[in-house]
Amino acid sequence: MKLSQFEDLLKANPGKPFHLILPGQKSVPISFHITEVAHVTKKFIDCGGRMHIQQTCQLQAWVWTDTDHRLLSGKMAGVLELAKTRGVLPAGEDLDIEIEYEDAAISQYTLASSAVTADAVVLTLESKHTDCLAREICLPTPLTMASSETQRCGCAPGCC
Repeated sequence: MKLSQFEDLLKANPGKPFHLILPGQKSVPISFHITEVAHVTKKFIDCGGRMHIQQTCQLQAWVWTDTDHRLLSGKMAGVLELAKTRGVLPAGEDLDIEIEYEDAAISQYTLASSAVTADAVVLTLESKHTDCLAREICLPTPLTMASSETQRCGCAPGCC
């Protein structure tokens, strides 16, 4: 989900709390707080030698013993607006939203879908996955599988 879509959803439902549903349908406890709004830029090179830049708006969800706490959508929209006015989020960029949450380990999730119920805004999170970004170079084909270099290193010739 993009930042603009998320903001529109929050602004359209200002008095409703929002809930986070993890993969596997487990809910983040409703007493969570969003403790950080961050603009994350990741610059990297893939195994085929190509440069990439990824930018996201990352929200860190944190749970405390304050079981009466409810983060309302309108307040979250205000925090996002503050992040924009203070230069945390870049003007004019519609970033993907990611949620960082610690359960057994700190994990980052994408926002897969949303639903508005009578009681809340429900956000379903999706796990992130690794991938090879240079498949045409690195993934062995039947022809490269026969080479001794491929068998030795597990990659096609030219791959790191």
